[in-house]
Amino acid sequence: MEIDAGTAKRLFFSMLRIRIIEERIADLYPRGEMRCPVHLCTGQEAVAAGVCGALTPEDYALSGHRSHGHYLAKGGDLRSMMAELFGKATGCCAGRSGSMHLIVPSEGVLASVPILSSTIPIAAGVAFASGLLGQSSRVTVIFLGDAATEEGAFHETLNFAALKRLPIIFVCENNLYSVYTRIDDRQPAGRSVTELARAHAMPAEHGDGNDVLEVFRLAGVGIERARRGEGPTLLEFDTYRWREHCGPSFDNHLGYRTEKEFLEWKKRCPIERMEQWLLERRWTSKVEIDAEVGRIEKEFAEAVDFARNSPFPDPETLLQHVYAE
Repeated sequence: MEIDAGTAKRLFFSMLRIRIIEERIADLYPRGEMRCPVHLCTGQEAVAAGVCGALTPEDYALSGHRSHGHYLAKGGDLRSMMAELFGKATGCCAGRSGSMHLIVPSEGVLASVPILSSTIPIAAGVAFASGLLGQSSRVTVIFLGDAATEEGAFHETLNFAALKRLPIIFVCENNLYSVYTRIDDRQPAGRSVTELARAHAMPAEHGDGNDVLEVFRLAGVGIERARRGEGPTLLEFDTYRWREHCGPSFDNHLGYRTEKEFLEWKKRCPIERMEQWLLERRWTSKVEIDAEVGRIEKEFAEAVDFARNSPFPDPETLLQHVYAE
């Protein structure tokens, strides 16, 4: 797939925006103003940017607990996101849910749920509904981690999606770890996520999750298959989270992973790689990048001011939007 300068820069700046926003969240979090847990995707930005960059605003995306990148790359409003992290009424869930329940239906972000694998069958339901409503060209993407492939909901949903030829893309961000446990301590040797999908008669591809162009290309192929009515695809992308499982810090001192492994993955930083690629082709410049960094920093500062100056939810609304009175 040929890529033009405009698309390449769009993907790069999407990653850069996610990185800067999350780094600023990490800086602010210790102040205690954001009372919800945060699961940062630092190091994994290429998957969110590449996949969402291949979608249209009408397509759907669902995520799990590490959802900031997906929300932002799909067009979610930063002010609403920060207000949600601050627990304010102007947040995207009216301050009720925090970081792990980001949602923006107007941009197709229908759900982010922290319960492992819980959004996988929800996403299949969304794709099934699209077909029933005569909107089969509207694609649904579900982002999941490698640990979610160990749940029954994953296999049941793949079976249903393949059977019904749903317009859905399963995107597995394989960052090797489930909290503090490495994948080879959780899954049998030699088993791959792509082979699991193929066992359910589903096309599957395995790619470099730190190469945004490869992510964009593979996502585009799967999305076009789905739009043509040819059913689901699973995409597995190898990547790596830099920060702790939950929180703003680095946790290599805990011993569940080595400093050597961390540094090896850090050398594969998706943003640095793409920046160098663009500079070599003279498709961008340091001046343009610096200007974009300044714009993002300003956007973040304004979003934090908006969140701080927004009201907390009215206690009288506490029992609204729940299942029982």
